Amino acid sequence: MTELTPAERRAFRAQAHHLHPVVSVASNGLTPAVLKEIDHALQAHELIKIRVYGEDRNERDLIMATVCAELGAASVQHIGKTLVVWREKREEESTSAAPAEKLKKPGSKAKSAKALSARRGIASLNPKSQKKPHWFAAKPKSPRGDFER
Repeated sequence: MTELTPAERRAFRAQAHHLHPVVSVASNGLTPAVLKEIDHALQAHELIKIRVYGEDRNERDLIMATVCAELGAASVQHIGKTLVVWREKREEESTSAAPAEKLKKPGSKAKSAKALSARRGIASLNPKSQKKPHWFAAKPKSPRGDFER
């Protein structure tokens, strides 16, 4: 579990003020699947809010301690049923996380958006073929009610 200085904790609380909870812990409690989702959210965002749907404050304290211990995160704030947790992004493992460069099919060429639109018949990308909008009002009627012929 990472410890934060009071100044860091204050700064993280300020940053987390506008955030919405990204993970919810419901009646099943802190399952391995929920821990995995919290881990993914921490990897993606670093600073997250967790919503705990439980009435027992001791249970929420235990959930906060477990999340911080299991995932190596730091507790920023526990206010009501909302937990704020921070963890620095971890480096991705280069062996499994970095996929091999995709092999191109022989003969496949990258094409521009214009070339693809012309081939597919999409005229919206071609500025010359765009028509002017038809927003013009109808011709005004003559004051006598007669129509022009």
